[in-house]
Amino acid sequence: MKSLLTAMVFPLMAALACTCAQGEDGPTLHAAIEDHQVVVKAGDALFTAYQFAPDNKYPHFWPVNGPVSGKSVTTRYTEPYPHHRSLFFGCDKVNGGNYWQEGNDRGQIVSQGPEIVKESGEQVEFRDTCLWRIPGEDPIIRDTRRVGIAAPLADIRLIDFEITLEALCDVVIERSNHSLFAARMDPALSVQGGGVLVNAEGKTGEAGTFGERSAWCDSSGARDGVTEGLAILQHPENRWHPAPWFTRDYGFFSPTPMYWIEEGRFELPQGERLTLRYRVVVHAGDAQQANITALYAAYK
Repeated sequence: MKSLLTAMVFPLMAALACTCAQGEDGPTLHAAIEDHQVVVKAGDALFTAYQFAPDNKYPHFWPVNGPVSGKSVTTRYTEPYPHHRSLFFGCDKVNGGNYWQEGNDRGQIVSQGPEIVKESGEQVEFRDTCLWRIPGEDPIIRDTRRVGIAAPLADIRLIDFEITLEALCDVVIERSNHSLFAARMDPALSVQGGGVLVNAEGKTGEAGTFGERSAWCDSSGARDGVTEGLAILQHPENRWHPAPWFTRDYGFFSPTPMYWIEEGRFELPQGERLTLRYRVVVHAGDAQQANITALYAAYK
């Protein structure tokens, strides 16, 4: 079977060549497990860490450092809604539980311990299995996730996130704006901080992107004289593609099909599976300078 990383990098490099993109080669990556984190470095610099401590509400990526500044383009605890954890996957209203907001007693996504598949080189890869459960009760979902990370150019970092949800019982997700893959940007890079949120159709800000179906959204802004951003791309084979986006000018954005789900609920019968894929592009410059349109075209 073609590896996640081969599928990730080679089409991307072809797209960059076709669009005449120029730039220095990216640094060598290294991944290691340290203190309930999968720590990923680009050269000697920290790029990101996958946080999987057993008391976390859910595993998440923090920080997600920009390729130029070395500072996180996302935030981990910021008002309003400090339960947003940087870059994460979660969901509310799952069989009556809450796997999104604070309070582990309401529901928790618990890592069973990630495994590094490829620890160094042009790309790294790790896998994890997580159980969705309320403490003291049987888990309702088992998710398996594959994460591939690459740095094809000096000013671009990629995170490929693939997750398969397996229903361990009949699962019902009610209509919720708190659902699935999401990012919370550093306030300085948000629209309220003077940044730009734009989708694949060129619509901008919360007013232009909220509820709109689009293949991708990108948030970028200037901080300490450096412009950087983050884009979330939806894989074209995802169910509901392209899902509508829940966006906020304070820096939150997420492709959120559950808020616009037909009949107000989604059912996943026991034993059935749902696979979703996303690509995160962390980049220098804005969406146009990073050529997110071409990068999405390479996402196969």
